Amino acid sequence: MGTLAAEPAIMHLVRVLQLPVDVASRSRAQMHLLDWLACAAGAGNDPSLAALDSLAEGDAVSQAAIWSRGYGSTQSALLCNGMLGNLLEMDDVHRRAILHPGPVVIPALLATCTVHTSGNALLDGIVRGYEAMIRLGIAVGSSHYRYWHPTSTCGALGAAAGCASMLKLDALPSAWALGNAVSRTGGLWQMRHEAVPTKSLHNAEAARSGWLAAQLAARDFAGPISALDGEQGLFAATSSDADPAALAAELQQWSIHQVSFKPWPACRHAHPAIDALQKLPIEALTGDVRRIRVRSYREAIAFCDRVDPQTPLQARFSIQHALAAICVHGRPQLQHYQGAALVDPDLAALRRRVELIEDRDLLAGSRSGHWYNRHSVCIIHTMQSRALIKLLQTDGWQLQRTRGSHHQFVHPTKPGTDHGATPKEGLGQRPGAGDSQAGWFEVRNGIYALSHSYRSG
Repeated sequence: MGTLAAEPAIMHLVRVLQLPVDVASRSRAQMHLLDWLACAAGAGNDPSLAALDSLAEGDAVSQAAIWSRGYGSTQSALLCNGMLGNLLEMDDVHRRAILHPGPVVIPALLATCTVHTSGNALLDGIVRGYEAMIRLGIAVGSSHYRYWHPTSTCGALGAAAGCASMLKLDALPSAWALGNAVSRTGGLWQMRHEAVPTKSLHNAEAARSGWLAAQLAARDFAGPISALDGEQGLFAATSSDADPAALAAELQQWSIHQVSFKPWPACRHAHPAIDALQKLPIEALTGDVRRIRVRSYREAIAFCDRVDPQTPLQARFSIQHALAAICVHGRPQLQHYQGAALVDPDLAALRRRVELIEDRDLLAGSRSGHWYNRHSVCIIHTMQSRALIKLLQTDGWQLQRTRGSHHQFVHPTKPGTDHGATPKEGLGQRPGAGDSQAGWFEVRNGIYALSHSYRSG
């Protein structure tokens, strides 16, 4: 655990956040703002918003825009906008902090905007809000993730930091805002075990809390600046491996540059398996797929082992559904996770052929030993081996070497090394009973193969 000087951790963080924002980081913030707007617009018809619409109808004053839906009071708009950005599971993500800044920070900042707010003030608020949220996500450590939803627990502080920037608060009022936001934060993972929209409500409440804390601080409402590292603070209450020094680390580059955009409409834990499967020639997936084995890390299976999703939200948290949809439809699209896809008999049959296995060796082989360096391995039991090897060669895979009965292939543009079984036996072991004619094809999606999907830029 890193340590800080006697001064509370929040004060160290506030000093980092007072540094100037460069042009490149403002440009990056524009991209994240556009990404949030697109996610929110796409989710505008989600039925879970009906309850919030009903609340907004009773607003005496409706001067704030609810993106793609109309107008309401500032707080009603903030709650609606806070839910909108996450509903499609397409929100941006920082993989080390294990959280999604956009759905929390941006709605809070939009609620802070006035007709006099400059574009640069908004962009600077995004950059600083992301920075605070990400630093706290790293500081609470991986143990925090076991029970707590970091986008919610860390998001309130990020929203408060961004709003404090827009309101041009001095150091002490900014610290009050962050302290009050942290003091009431929360968000338990238990909600993911039921088919409820509570995850998005977490985001909305975090955005509202951060906005409110900053508004109160601007009016001299004090807050506990030891809320993070005090003896009854967030670190002591929710983490066994907290690293307060992460909050004060020297700023080399604003962290928004390490936040990535989701390429697929599914939980990020499902993406390594999605990426791995898509490296196969499409003909191998549309043929006789008998079984798909996925070896992945613990959290991917804990969050996304769902063979029979009943709602679009559950489908986005199902590796089985994601891989079945690729086999049937190819490149993942939003409609592959909607109502009709959930009752498609072909998809249902393929979902039942996907087997998930926790593989701790993948974690041990990661660059840092942390599961956020995500790996998945997909093994496809499919057509006869001779036909599969022919498909590989047609797709541009080149035979690198032969070791015993295994042929190892590489591709000039696709990362990773792939092993095609010879017609004689399968990869690493003989095929099981009844699979004597089944070929094996293994796609290793390691840290370098993931760089396209996980790194920004």
